[in-house]
This record gives sequence, C-alpha cells and structure tokens, in this order.
Amino acid sequence: MELGLQGKTAVITGGSGGIGRGLVLEFAREGLNVVSASRDAKTGAGLEREATAQGLPGKVLAVATDITDRASVDAMIESCHAKFGPVDVLVNNAGGVARPSDFEDLDAPSRQWEIALNIDGVVNCCQAVSADMLGRGWGSIINISSNSSLLGEAAANIIHYGGVKGFVNSFSKALAFEWAKKGVRVNNICPGWIVPEKAEDVGQGSFWNRFGFETMGTPEQMQQALEEGSLYNMSSLPIPRLGRPEDIAWLSLFLASDLSGYITGQLISVSGGAYMP
Repeated sequence: MELGLQGKTAVITGGSGGIGRGLVLEFAREGLNVVSASRDAKTGAGLEREATAQGLPGKVLAVATDITDRASVDAMIESCHAKFGPVDVLVNNAGGVARPSDFEDLDAPSRQWEIALNIDGVVNCCQAVSADMLGRGWGSIINISSNSSLLGEAAANIIHYGGVKGFVNSFSKALAFEWAKKGVRVNNICPGWIVPEKAEDVGQGSFWNRFGFETMGTPEQMQQALEEGSLYNMSSLPIPRLGRPEDIAWLSLFLASDLSGYITGQLISVSGGAYMP
C-alpha cells in the first residue's frame, strides 16, 4: 500500500533501543528522511551505516540528544532543519524504567529519572516541533507508551513507570483535541513485550542490556521458552508469537500517513492481544 510518505521528515527518539531501531530503519525503508535522536551516539552512527548499506531510499541522520534537556532537543531540531527541513512526523519513542523494584523500595532518584525521560522528554519534543507542524497546518505525532499503563500485571515491579506512561496516554488525548483543528494529529501506541531479533541490535543504555536480558533471557532463549510454553507473561498470549520492533514501526507508519487522516487521539495496544479494551 502506498503511504505517500516518501521525502517527508521524521524525528524518532530513542533510536538506540530495540523498538527505536525498528522504527528508524522501517521509516527509512518507506522513504522518509529520519533523524534518530538518542544519547547513544555510537549506536546511532551504526544505524546510519546500516541504512546506507541496505540502500534504503530514506536517509538517516543520528543526532546525539538528551530529550530531558530542552536545549539539547532544540539543537537536534536545528540539525534536522539544516539536513532535511521541517519536521513532518515525530515519534516519541524514548522512555524506560530506571530499575525494577517493589513499590515500597522505589527511591527518589529513580522516580525523577523516569519522570524526566518519560514525561519531560515527550513534552519537550512535542513543543520543539510545534512551530514546524502548526505553522504548516500538517503533522503527525505518535507517542509510544506501554501496556504497563493499561494492565496491573504488566506493571509488576515497575509501578511508577506504568504511572508515568499513564501521563503519556492522557497527554496524547488532550493534545490531540487541542491541535486537531490546527491540522496536527496525535496518537498513542502501547506496546506489550517487544523483543529485538538479536541482542546486539540494542545499545548499552537499553533496558534490555541494563536488566532485560538478565531477567527474560536472550531473544533466542525467549523464543525457545515461548515455544515450550514457559515464557513469563507471553506464552498465554492470544497471538502466540513474540512481538518485534517492526510491529510497532508498521503501525507508526500508518499513523504517520494521510491514510489515517481521520484518526486522532487514539490509543492502540500492540501486544498480541494481551490488552483488549
């Protein structure tokens, strides 16, 4: 299906993670020029090289960015303007858990880290692209939240993370309402477990490398456990397979395009049926 996105410009945050990698490469495959905004400059440079090696029609520009710092976000947007022009699509993908813990043991630094990354980062990026989108009366924002904001069991030992992602859900709906008549759509994706194809696909700052692989196993071990029926929180999914980064990217591309032009303020869980409203 022709999405009509060739030559448009997307900013995707958190490109060094598993979902981020899938977003960046699939958007470039569709012909968009992509700014991959992440603190992990090394992984970002690798994505640039991979897009070039694959001969993807869209170009990838990695820009080292701290989305919790508005000045850093503004500098990234300036780099985008210089290379590709104004922003058409923003995917707020960066986010994460400081560390799993029982709620009563959650410390203040972990709380502030999660607020800064998952809340302030989304707000900073939405404000930073507002002039481009509102000034031209067209734009699409896709905020990546989490099933942890929708299901109690999905927030086990990461309760505060589920709460800050709940902010993203409410914020997305409110911003969608405010900006709808100005030509900008805002939608929200809540992933379940989305597993990289290979452990080396994610940067060192990804939660997979900080504690995910240790807790859940490598992607290969997770696939084997799924087939054996022993994979925590996934073996009983209605759709019995692992979610992959491309599952998020393909929905994001649809929401970025004019084919979804009558859709705004919506929350969609991509989780194999783990959440059904």
